[in-house]
Amino acid sequence: MYILFEGIDTSGKSTQISLLANKIPKAIITKEPGGTDVGIKLRNILLNGELYSSKAQMYLFLADRAEHTNKVVKPNQDRVILSDRGFVSGMAYALANGEYDIEFLYRLNSDVMDGILPTHIIFFEISKEVIIDRLSTKDQDAIESRGIDYLLSVQKEIESVVNFIESKGVKVLKLNGSLSIEKLHTKICKFVGVDR
Repeated sequence: MYILFEGIDTSGKSTQISLLANKIPKAIITKEPGGTDVGIKLRNILLNGELYSSKAQMYLFLADRAEHTNKVVKPNQDRVILSDRGFVSGMAYALANGEYDIEFLYRLNSDVMDGILPTHIIFFEISKEVIIDRLSTKDQDAIESRGIDYLLSVQKEIESVVNFIESKGVKVLKLNGSLSIEKLHTKICKFVGVDR
């Protein structure tokens, strides 16, 4: 089982990954970008705002995804993989930048992932008010510092990508990230078939 946790920063993904991992002791916990040694370097470049070109950003995300697929996903297909983000976010950020269409981005991502799709996607959506409140309590990276409207546009594109991928046979759970941690955890356990 390969599960992607998707949503903008502060939507609650990391908390829920930790809770679910406690129920699946042998699960592989990973993230994109940054789930490999090379990915950590690429993540630093992406989140520190070193790149001006949005096209360069997208292709660095793709490079990270190819490495992640080959070093983390492929060797562990017999285990449960819990990933904090994946290609859904990558596609959504590219769509939010307005340069590509969803079919083209899907082809690119499918190629670097060697056609391996997650079995489950869990999408956390939060309101503008919650985003503002949660961001006020943390240091913002280069992407978050683009502003609330940008993050809302990314969130909208994540939803459109999730809808698109659901048509490919991937199981999808959409959650209101403003719900209590306990309620979210219960819904996720039921979705992936883990005892609460």
